[in-house]
Amino acid sequence: MELLVRYLNRSNSVGSDMTLDLIKEESLRDDLRYYFMSPCEKYRTRRHIPWKMGVQILKIVMITTQLILFGLNNQLVVAYKEETTMALKNLFLKGYSGVDEDDYSVAVYTQQHVFDSLFYVLDQYSQLDQLSVGPISYAEEEDGTLLPLTICKKYYKRGSLEPSDETYDIDAHLETVCLSHEPRTANMTKTQNASFFDLDFYRLIDIKITFQLKGINLQTVRHRELPDCYSFVVTITFDNQCHSGKVKLFLDIDSESNACKDWKISGTAQKNTHYLLVFDGFVILVCITSAALCTRSIILAVRLLQRFSRFFQENFNRKVCEDDQSEFLNGWYVLVIVSDLLAIIGSILKMEIQAKSLTSYDVCSIFLGTSTLLVWVGVIRYLGYFQKYNVLILTMKAAFPKVLRFCCCAGMIYLGYTFCGWIVLGPYHEKFEGLSRVAECLFSLLNGDDMFTTFAQLKDKNTLVWLFSRAYLYSFISLFIYMVLSLFIALITDSYETIKNYQRDGFPLTDLQKFLLGHKDFPVQEENGQTEVELSNSIHRSCCCQRVAPPDDVILIT
Repeated sequence: MELLVRYLNRSNSVGSDMTLDLIKEESLRDDLRYYFMSPCEKYRTRRHIPWKMGVQILKIVMITTQLILFGLNNQLVVAYKEETTMALKNLFLKGYSGVDEDDYSVAVYTQQHVFDSLFYVLDQYSQLDQLSVGPISYAEEEDGTLLPLTICKKYYKRGSLEPSDETYDIDAHLETVCLSHEPRTANMTKTQNASFFDLDFYRLIDIKITFQLKGINLQTVRHRELPDCYSFVVTITFDNQCHSGKVKLFLDIDSESNACKDWKISGTAQKNTHYLLVFDGFVILVCITSAALCTRSIILAVRLLQRFSRFFQENFNRKVCEDDQSEFLNGWYVLVIVSDLLAIIGSILKMEIQAKSLTSYDVCSIFLGTSTLLVWVGVIRYLGYFQKYNVLILTMKAAFPKVLRFCCCAGMIYLGYTFCGWIVLGPYHEKFEGLSRVAECLFSLLNGDDMFTTFAQLKDKNTLVWLFSRAYLYSFISLFIYMVLSLFIALITDSYETIKNYQRDGFPLTDLQKFLLGHKDFPVQEENGQTEVELSNSIHRSCCCQRVAPPDDVILIT
């Protein structure tokens, strides 16, 4: 009797342990299924409101609106700088046609034209107040004195030259001599410093005229924005470095915007600025909420992966394969967090710009533009819940490793053509003058753009180079368009067909998918540590997400 009681107690204990194990297994399976559900399925299953999806939709609308508002304002700033540059070129460069010649604005070829252009700058600058139709004037020191105009000439220290006898004697050391003059009497410089303008052109390297101006961008008032004050450092260069008989004139402007010291404006501009600051603050709040929700999801996924790994180790003495681990590490959440951080930084910079504390329009536009790009890319995650849209995502993921390896190999050939074109064709063709321009030209040819123009613009004065250019261009176009580009497209097409076949015929099941389906039989690990399924998956590694066509009651992992 006592033995019977002990046997029954032991049976009850074993049965209770098995019941606890089953409950633990089913709980884990339910949590895994819930984790891989879409937001709508989660709502139907447990009535949990998809806050994360709602925040993402709200964030897309707000960040896009913020970007448009900032973009319109930034266009006004860029347009003001470009038009001011054009106005100053017309004011100070004699004979300027309104269009730059190559990388310079004007070229002169005689000594008299050099002096005329030089004195023209001084005359125009001295009467700037009467000539300019824009709100621009001389820059001042803090005590109210006008900043002077500076003229510097750089030349060889000593030299004598006789081209007819093919003799020269040059001291390669350079000297720079400068003089300054008060702006409103700059036109008197030529009479008060006549010796300075006694130029030996065979020794002259360049002449630089530098002065500072102040301006106010008033066009923003019409768009309910506070105007910015600008400081312009203008440098006019007479370049004679080549000593070829052609002196090039450059006008460069270094502009810096800042908050005006004393201003008063009536109307709604200040009120409108307050509304924009409140809107930007709300954008920051939404982005912080989005980043917090995604961080929480990542933490929950890591904990769930640890539970699943522990369960497999304890019950089946197996490790979770890399494919299954990657299902828990959702890259979309990382993308969203990065976009949120960029949007927060960009919004803070935008608020500082609107408050006239900062003027970094370009830096702010980079942060806002990149964050908006990533936000819209993140929308693909929700489209991936639909099978037809999911084909695109799976094809991109499957083709990416192969395309990357292919681009590395093709890039070596591309770099070879780039260096070759620069060294051989650079002196004879404007599209091959620099490495970056060569790369851009070849990329255009690769896409079928400007082919005839590239062929026609090559100077045919050197027959050998002309013949080489034909062989160079024909070989590049034939190789990259007919072979490299075709292979590139074939790689993507092959990945697409592979994904379509797998979706029709089914993927090999991984341990995670078998567990979700309720399977109990897991392949025994081989000596090399891989299961049969993992060996099959390694053959089809280009398919990053292995799936099988499941019954209706099984949740797809996305």
